[in-house]
Amino acid sequence: MRALITGISGFAGSFLAEYLLEQGYDVWGIVRRGPGHVAHLQSRIRLVQADVTDAERVCAVFEQVRPQRVYHLAAQSFVPASWDDPWSTLEANVRGQLNVLQAVLRTDVSARVLVVGSNEEYGRVSDDDLPIREETPFRPQSPYGVSKIAQDMLGLQYWLSYGLHVVRVRPFNHIGPRQSPHFVAAAFARQIAEAEAGLRAPVLYVGNLEARRDFSDVRDVVRAYHLLLEHGTPGEVYNVGRGRAYSIQDLLDTLLRFSRVSLTVQQDTTRLRPADVPVSYADISKIRAAVGWHPLIPFEQSVRDVLDYWREQVRRPDYQPEAR
Repeated sequence: MRALITGISGFAGSFLAEYLLEQGYDVWGIVRRGPGHVAHLQSRIRLVQADVTDAERVCAVFEQVRPQRVYHLAAQSFVPASWDDPWSTLEANVRGQLNVLQAVLRTDVSARVLVVGSNEEYGRVSDDDLPIREETPFRPQSPYGVSKIAQDMLGLQYWLSYGLHVVRVRPFNHIGPRQSPHFVAAAFARQIAEAEAGLRAPVLYVGNLEARRDFSDVRDVVRAYHLLLEHGTPGEVYNVGRGRAYSIQDLLDTLLRFSRVSLTVQQDTTRLRPADVPVSYADISKIRAAVGWHPLIPFEQSVRDVLDYWREQVRRPDYQPEAR
């Protein structure tokens, strides 16, 4: 079985590549630049350089690869960046999604396509909306959330209009090794690892600690992606999450328990978002019923693995500490 992963060199894409190799897939990936987080897999996978916003190039890749499974993970995924430059997020995410779907049509490949949305589509939820179901109305609070709604609805439209085998997912927050320090768990872990290594003062800068989020492990998430593309119902959408909320304070406290040094915590107003949902967590009954998936990796293990990853990074001779 030949699988094509857009965004293979990124956080989730690299773990998906590893998982699909374990399942015996012939794995191909689209990268914009270098191999990134799949450098260690280069002898086992095949990489093709392309920008998913380039329709002709994407179509050429599909002609070359002729995939049977397509996991479209390439996206601008950092929510604050979408406030700074809304159009670049909309262009990257919506045009990229459109080009992938069009390439499937134009090349007439018999491919199943996974469309990756986000819990940010739900946006501003009330207590009455919790846990968040797939039927919960969209109230996006960021341009990123709007872009993910567009990706989601394009997937649905191509199923309804053309009968493409599209399965849509709405993952909630996921964490793990290799995640960019733009994201909260990695941001905290990087600061702790640098403080342990004597590369910074023992001060940990934080944003809003009161927000509560549904944190699952990226390795559980990519397993869900695979199960849903193989056994989920085309045209349907599925939440992917742990099904419970942890506060950012919980995340911080867990990391501090694992820290080898004592740190002072200080709020940094630049880390606060213009709009922040107080509580968000998923109802995962639909994915459980459809494919029997549920998260296997405990929250504490995920958090420890993030910190251990950054401890490894700071030991690298070419490591550059965070600038402040």
